[in-house]
Amino acid sequence: MTNRNSADSRLPISGGFLLVALGAALWGTDALFRRGLALDLPAATLVFLEHVILVAVTFPILLRGRSEVATLGRIDWLAAIVIGAGSSALATVMFTAAFQYGDPTTPLLLQKVQPLIAVAAASLLLGERLLPRFAGFLVAGLAGAYLIAFADPTNVSVAAVTPALLALGAAAFWGLGTVLGRHLTSKLSFSTLTALRFAIALPVLGLVVGIRPSESGLASVTGPDLLAVVLLAFIPGLAALLLYYQGLRSTPASAATLAELSFPLSAVSLNYLVFGTTLSATQWIGMALLAGTITVMTWLSQRGNDEAIGVRITEPVLSEA
Repeated sequence: MTNRNSADSRLPISGGFLLVALGAALWGTDALFRRGLALDLPAATLVFLEHVILVAVTFPILLRGRSEVATLGRIDWLAAIVIGAGSSALATVMFTAAFQYGDPTTPLLLQKVQPLIAVAAASLLLGERLLPRFAGFLVAGLAGAYLIAFADPTNVSVAAVTPALLALGAAAFWGLGTVLGRHLTSKLSFSTLTALRFAIALPVLGLVVGIRPSESGLASVTGPDLLAVVLLAFIPGLAALLLYYQGLRSTPASAATLAELSFPLSAVSLNYLVFGTTLSATQWIGMALLAGTITVMTWLSQRGNDEAIGVRITEPVLSEA
């Protein structure tokens, strides 16, 4: 089969960057539904229940797209497994486990390396070459995300090795998920890719929950819990990923990983507006810096070519032999 990744990656960006940013912003609504659930259910169980609902809803999409899935080669399947089992399942469990060590700053700090991992992997695997302009966006985006994450940005450190490794593992899976997802958007429709991601993640999460059934918490799930899980699955889950993968089809992975920074921006904004969280002066500066970076990149992306936002596409390495 002819690999279409090279040709597809040269399509105009148009509104793709904005769709990725909007999808990631919906991830920020997660706290609206997860906040109460996190007190009642273990993280792995909650993510498992989300995926049960998501697979039930998207299974007809996967059946309808089975002819697309049948064309995938070995490299494509490896990419899909990393996205489903790694980015969708294990990364969430690892990141949550990092917080359980009682050190919230370490996972938040090291999660900020995700764009660096994605940019490096996009260069190695997708042939994305960065222009000087992109460096400015990368520095501004990371600085804004860092300032948002910590009320006192001068008092941040890595406290322990184990949560640090867990956070880095999660960041690596999420960064690779962006790059490999960009690769698969040239082979699958955005809806089929979304459904395949959920289908691969579900058995992995089932295994994680099944390893320690005494702590699964499934027996304690109530009717209100289920309603919250359904909303969690549909809004920051299904709706967000459909927008995300639709936009990723025409957005370089290097640029998409910066568009994904709309996630912490929307999360902090909602915490402030809905839950009354107090923000420090540096967090306000970070919000302004990050919002400005995403706005400028969205505006430049309307010029219709990758180089407008600092990325030049060359021949991809990640292809079928």
